[in-house]
Amino acid sequence: MPEKKTIERAERDKREGKAPTTQAGEFVREEIEHIREGRHGARSPEQAIAIGLSKARRAGVDLPVPKKGTVSEKTRRSAQQALEAGDKPAAKVSRKRSRATIGALQHESQAAASRPALARHAKAASKERTAAERSAAARKAARTKSPAERSHAARKAARTRAAHKAGK
Repeated sequence: MPEKKTIERAERDKREGKAPTTQAGEFVREEIEHIREGRHGARSPEQAIAIGLSKARRAGVDLPVPKKGTVSEKTRRSAQQALEAGDKPAAKVSRKRSRATIGALQHESQAAASRPALARHAKAASKERTAAERSAAARKAARTKSPAERSHAARKAARTRAAHKAGK
């Protein structure tokens, strides 16, 4: 069950007109925090992200199911079930299944939520997208930022450019 503050942050993102993926990001962040706190582990950063996305769908975030051919049929089916579960939030959750899931995850390592592991995942994910796609995503993100957030992002971008320039 997601924490109350996570649901509130996702609802705030929705009110601000942010994309479903941004809303779901709050649940992914919560999952990463849980792993770092030692509540449970994960086999990989991808698994941690998948758990967060599933929680988001179940909490009612309108996150579409991955397109055919992009992921396995099993993953698509699982995402579809989570999305349908989000339509009826009053449905009872199996206590046995929840305990079994947490028990299995407690045997996994916390390394999946480490900075290097997440950085490796981000770099690999970004490599799969074209420069135009990355640029379009950045432009879309900038449209939903407040002036203060834009200013902060611009300063961060300038620092990144300077660091890259110094590294060459």
